[in-house]
Amino acid sequence: MPEKDIENNLAEEANIENQPADLSPLRGVKGEAIRAKEEADRLKKENEEYLDGWKRAKAELINYKNDELKRMNEIIRFAGEDMIRDMIGILDSFDLCIAALNNEDQNAAKGIYMIRTQMEDALKRKGLERIMVSVGREFDPALHEAISAVESESPPGTVIEEIEKGYTWNGKLIRAARVVVSK
Repeated sequence: MPEKDIENNLAEEANIENQPADLSPLRGVKGEAIRAKEEADRLKKENEEYLDGWKRAKAELINYKNDELKRMNEIIRFAGEDMIRDMIGILDSFDLCIAALNNEDQNAAKGIYMIRTQMEDALKRKGLERIMVSVGREFDPALHEAISAVESESPPGTVIEEIEKGYTWNGKLIRAARVVVSK
C-alpha cells in the first residue's frame, strides 16, 4: 500500500475517533419501542371500549328477550278474553232462563242450573272469577259500576242491589258488577 494511502487512512481513523458516536440508529430503536408501547396502549384501550360495548349490547339483548317473553306470556294469558266475554253472556242467559223456569218447571230449572254450574266451573279452571258483591257494603268503583242511585236508609255510596254479576279473568277486570247504590 502506498504511504499516501496509509496516511489518509490514519487521518480518517483519527477523524472518526474525535467525532461523537452516531447514536441515531439507537435513537431509532428507542423511538420504535416508544411507538410500539403507545400503539399497544391505544389498542388495549380500544379493545376495552369494544368489550364494554359488547357487554352493554349483550345485556340489552338479554333485557329485550326478557321483556318479549313477558309480553308473549301476557298475550297468551289473555288470548281468549273475547271468548270469555262471550261465555259470560251465556252464563247470564242461563241465569235468566233459570229465573223464568223456577216457577213453572223445577226439574228443567234444576237441569239448566247444573249445566250452568258445569260451565262456570270450567271457566273458573281457566282463571275466571266472579266478583262477590255484598249488599250493604261500600261501593268500589274499581269493581262496581253504578247503574242507578236511589234514596235509602243506608249511608250514601252503599250497594243496595246487584243487577248484573261482575267477573275478573286472571286478575284482570273483564266486566264490572252492575249495582244500585244509595244516595
